[in-house]
Amino acid sequence: MTLGAPTARTAELVDRLERRPVEASERVFDGMVWDVVRDTVDLGEGGTVRREYVLHPGAVCVVALDDRDRILLIQQYRHPVGTFEWELPAGLLDVPGEPPWEAAARELHEEADLEAARWDVLMDYYASPGGVSEALRIFLARDLSDVPHDDRHSREDEELGMPVRWVDLDEAHEAVLRGQLHNPGALIGILAAHAARARDWSTLRPHDTGWPEHPAYG
Repeated sequence: MTLGAPTARTAELVDRLERRPVEASERVFDGMVWDVVRDTVDLGEGGTVRREYVLHPGAVCVVALDDRDRILLIQQYRHPVGTFEWELPAGLLDVPGEPPWEAAARELHEEADLEAARWDVLMDYYASPGGVSEALRIFLARDLSDVPHDDRHSREDEELGMPVRWVDLDEAHEAVLRGQLHNPGALIGILAAHAARARDWSTLRPHDTGWPEHPAYG
């Protein structure tokens, strides 16, 4: 009976990274940014199944925190959901050989005209593990400074004219709990930063911590 199931402690709650054997794989759609693949997977006692999913390069997000405990949010239009979302600076891991923290620094530079002298890993997660291979890492960026005007990135398309706002971390946390924000990176980043600050940042990990959940950075 479920009510009689064993109780687990914190040390036991570790996701087990153990990819099941793939007997066959085919690419069924080639997209502009990501593709769709169909795998035949051996689940052991569960038999052989076929699964289609989006093959994604992964991404990084940045909680940029200033010396007044404010975080930076940008507003960007997301066409699939028809929404102007408040988000963290973020981007794809689409530069071969680029370490995740350097990708995060590049995105902070390009989207927010900011540089950070201190970087830490805040949180790792999967976007939608039932249908997308995307693994994401959220960094905490501190000791911020403006990018010199002549070195700033020229934005275009949906990034052109994006609103940028500084938000007190407590107020951002309140907005999450009120259901006012919906972007998963922003939700997880804000909640994780708020909780980590309450522990005096003792949960942070070094910026170059291994990332076994992402096949390119384990």
